[in-house]
Amino acid sequence: MLPTFNRLFIFKKKNAFASAPLSFQNPYAGCSSLHNHTHLIYMTQVHSLLHLTKSQSSILAQLTDEQRASLIVVLANILEENRSYVLEENQKDLERLSDSDPKKDRLRLNEDRMLDLVESLRNVAALPDPTGQILVNKVLTNGLSLRKIAVPLGVVGIIYESRPNVTIDVSALCLRSGNAVVLKGGKEAEYSNKALVYCIHKALEKNNLPESLVLLLPSDRSVVQEMFTATRFLDVIIPRGSDQLIQYVRQNSLVPTIETGAGVVHTYVHSSADLVTAINIVVNAKTSRPSVCNALDCLLVDKEIASVFLSVLGDKLILHKVEIHADPDAFLILKHAGYPLLTNAVEDDFGKEWLDFILSIRVVSGLDAALSHIETYSSRHSEAIVAKDENSIARFINEVDAAAVYANASTRFTDGGEFGLGAEIGISTQKLHARGPFALEKLVTEKWIVQGDGQVRN
Repeated sequence: MLPTFNRLFIFKKKNAFASAPLSFQNPYAGCSSLHNHTHLIYMTQVHSLLHLTKSQSSILAQLTDEQRASLIVVLANILEENRSYVLEENQKDLERLSDSDPKKDRLRLNEDRMLDLVESLRNVAALPDPTGQILVNKVLTNGLSLRKIAVPLGVVGIIYESRPNVTIDVSALCLRSGNAVVLKGGKEAEYSNKALVYCIHKALEKNNLPESLVLLLPSDRSVVQEMFTATRFLDVIIPRGSDQLIQYVRQNSLVPTIETGAGVVHTYVHSSADLVTAINIVVNAKTSRPSVCNALDCLLVDKEIASVFLSVLGDKLILHKVEIHADPDAFLILKHAGYPLLTNAVEDDFGKEWLDFILSIRVVSGLDAALSHIETYSSRHSEAIVAKDENSIARFINEVDAAAVYANASTRFTDGGEFGLGAEIGISTQKLHARGPFALEKLVTEKWIVQGDGQVRN
């Protein structure tokens, strides 16, 4: 059991770091700890640790593609071998959350999810190296040789909440693309994250790489303030979690930020839709895993088919105990059908990411009304239409502004693994640098290389 100290955190110090420029004195050097190597350090030294990670980050850029891929394969093997230990630690986190807390499903690891993580690591290892690609290669009229190549970002900071799988996904993607990573997870996943980072450090150790390349900061919220001002040590910060977290980071960080936005997800059932297909899509999008960002939040149904469609849909949703917040038209239909978990929707129910077995429903008077609603309330994450009419599908795809737009499919596919990207850091809803599943291919920036033989500019 780790001793508890206010404003302290864990860092594993290895001989490989003996030359690191750390100036603090550790008053708790003799304390017992997680893996017998840990030292407790005052949080005021966060920048010292970030400096260490920054100074070591160039090591990754020097590795070959084969070496980085091998590192991820080693990590997959270690994670598979230690999954019982990780699950034991995850259980400690789960015991601290109420069963009614919607974050509990995101927090939960089980045997299947662990094996999925292992498989995703092997998928990441098999992906092509995004670095070193030559994007421009030409000779100017003055004889200068000009190339633009893809290079790692450097040090990527991640601030996230209750999803321990992010610890593995982000670390693997960053290491595979030559980036060091600084992790700031939430307190609710503290045991899980420490266990997962232990596995990552073991993989780094087996590859003779410094553990500082993956730094887990303490779960104390005040740490984020240290990250926000670390412009010399962090090249980018990526928040992943609630809209409140994302907006807080965006508004306060001095370090450049890439948003992975909240998912306020709509599915619009057009009057031409095959109703059986539509019901299957809606039920899957809402109930297969409601606590994730690509789950359905708001259903829009054409008035022409609303009575029949909602009556049948209600019989399916009640099996999952879905609470429905309905506009007046949908409320009357569902009340007449005897739907028990029904309430009148208020304005705030539209544009809300539920992350639970809750669904808002609005009856609309056609495609234009659906498009208007989505434009007003969408978070630009994932939006879907279910229809047979090709013109309506084409308009929806062309006019809806979102990172992923679907026709006749569940929005639950918005995922780096499902898109063949191996894993993801998150779903970016902004338009600069990355949009949609933010994965390996986007963890790079560009460098111009200019070679000459004495040219000077007139």
